[in-house]
Amino acid sequence: MTAPPADAFLARLAAASRQEQFLAVVSRDEAMARWRAAVPHVPLPPETVALAEALGRVLAADVASPIDVPPFDRALVDGFALRAADTEGASEADPRRLVLNREILACGVAPSLAVGSGSATPIATGGVLPRGADAVAMVEATEFLDGPEPAIALARPANPGQFVGYAGADMARGETVLRRGTLVTAREIGMLAACGLAEVAVVRRPRVAVLSTGDELVAPGRPLGPARLYDSNGAIVAASVTENGGVAVPGGIVPDDEAALDAALRAALAAADLVVLSGGTSKGAGDVSHRILSRLGEPGILVHGVALKPGKPLCLALAGTIPVVVLPGFPTSAMFTFHEFVVPLIRARAGLPAREEETVEARLPQRLPSELGRTEYVMAALSRGADGLVALPLAKGSGAVTAFSQADGFFAVPANRAGIDAGETVRIARLGRAARPPDLMIVGSHCLGLDRLVGRLAENGVTARTLWVGSAGGLAALRRGECDLAAMHLLDPETGRYNAPYLTPGLALAPGWRRLQGVVFRAGDPRFEGASAQDAVARVLADRDAVMVNRNTGAGTRALIDGLLNGARPPGYWNQPRSHNAVAAAVAQGRADWGVAIRTVAEAYGLGFLPLTEEHYDFAYREDRRDEPALATFLALLSDEALAADLAGLGFTRPGA
Repeated sequence: MTAPPADAFLARLAAASRQEQFLAVVSRDEAMARWRAAVPHVPLPPETVALAEALGRVLAADVASPIDVPPFDRALVDGFALRAADTEGASEADPRRLVLNREILACGVAPSLAVGSGSATPIATGGVLPRGADAVAMVEATEFLDGPEPAIALARPANPGQFVGYAGADMARGETVLRRGTLVTAREIGMLAACGLAEVAVVRRPRVAVLSTGDELVAPGRPLGPARLYDSNGAIVAASVTENGGVAVPGGIVPDDEAALDAALRAALAAADLVVLSGGTSKGAGDVSHRILSRLGEPGILVHGVALKPGKPLCLALAGTIPVVVLPGFPTSAMFTFHEFVVPLIRARAGLPAREEETVEARLPQRLPSELGRTEYVMAALSRGADGLVALPLAKGSGAVTAFSQADGFFAVPANRAGIDAGETVRIARLGRAARPPDLMIVGSHCLGLDRLVGRLAENGVTARTLWVGSAGGLAALRRGECDLAAMHLLDPETGRYNAPYLTPGLALAPGWRRLQGVVFRAGDPRFEGASAQDAVARVLADRDAVMVNRNTGAGTRALIDGLLNGARPPGYWNQPRSHNAVAAAVAQGRADWGVAIRTVAEAYGLGFLPLTEEHYDFAYREDRRDEPALATFLALLSDEALAADLAGLGFTRPGA
């Protein structure tokens, strides 16, 4: 073999010995600041996918339920639908006899007979509650009485609402049930299916081109020659891209040849949202990637050299709008810098949250009873308290799918304990996503306007979770320090004022908006058409066949209803669902003739509406936390003009508007 000429060899030797210095070695914080300033860490535009393809994706928009879930009042056990008032005083010595109606309400069967006084209808778990019934007695709690007129005997009374799942108790029509930014797991797939949705808008996954550079590299599975190494970086980076919500686009191995690397980079830039190379970033003569990047498009190289050990040779660039990251060649350095600088970008563009710890400890604010002898798993949402995280057990029953969506995780009550005492610390195991508490916890009464406001918060980078327990429940939670805001519309009958009379020292009230409350009824009903709300109610109170639907104790609407009834207890009084939607559903489906709800809900269900009063939907909070960033953002948004337009579209008005 002929040796190269001496002059040529000396020239190559000099080139190999000459080191191109880094552009400027900067600190980790400076490198991160330049990177984030130049490259937006925001979700990519949305795309619509079929429900079956949504698993593992991130919702691009809030999802509102188009229906009530369940869509009707239903039995939670096998038994008999009846009127609770008919069972008052029942005992072993003096059982109550109820004649059985001649129909059996299996699942999927629409009732045709009303439950009148002294009667009951056999009903299966999940069956539609018939008109007139306000409770279900378990079959085990009854005795069948044979004869020409079949009947049952009850030895103990049934409470109103017993074993009844109300329409919209799980998800109300129009309620935002999943928030933008939610990772779609099997739980969310179930919720979307329960709403009847066949497709959903999700954040597009970032396409990440993955290239490895170096003459020494060989693809796994091929023969390994002298002085060669298998390319592990390419496989690790591609797997990490997928693990963090991206789509890896393999670019293979590119030799240390400037023309070949230039062509490979240009192809990658045309096919991906982000390009990641490993190798070719240090000062040797064979490392050419930084020279190529300087001519691929402005602004070019942002950082070349970071004061990290390992990871100093990192190169960060932006070719037009496409970020390019050149990782060090050594695997340890490559993965350290990849997870430090690239993973946050991939997750942000995929709409995913930053990585969090697997478990967290939190304090239980109230005693939680449990049954001895059985291990109980409790779903919990996390909130920030004055002394750390607070675990809020979710009270929805086994038929609810929203408990999974609202939960950050779960904890176990051991079989040998009768409960967990207030103030005890529990360890929350995360559910599918990081157990990170929201910036704001809002507890109280639901409103579609609040759904819009929470969406505006998300646009301002503030996360919020909402739990619907009623106005009084929200205020109690605020007083106990379990939430940041109580959403409420409580009328004080003595003063005729909303909300303010219920505040205790240290609490302040932020005015929200006004909602028109009124009597709802099926259009065309002559008992209501053309009358005032008060006259119509007086008319139906004298009609023994007229059935009302009430609201739950503690709801802001309940005080208004009790004043309207003035002590009367008409049929249906003990039917007490927890939402405006459930009231409207009961009337629209003919299970009740009238109730009280807000105008927006009445219009959504095509019901007649007789106005009663304009209620005040406001927010209570702790005065000493007014200036905290998340709460301050919430309070500022209450006067936002864009929100005002959203509220006006829903039929709500702001104070002074």
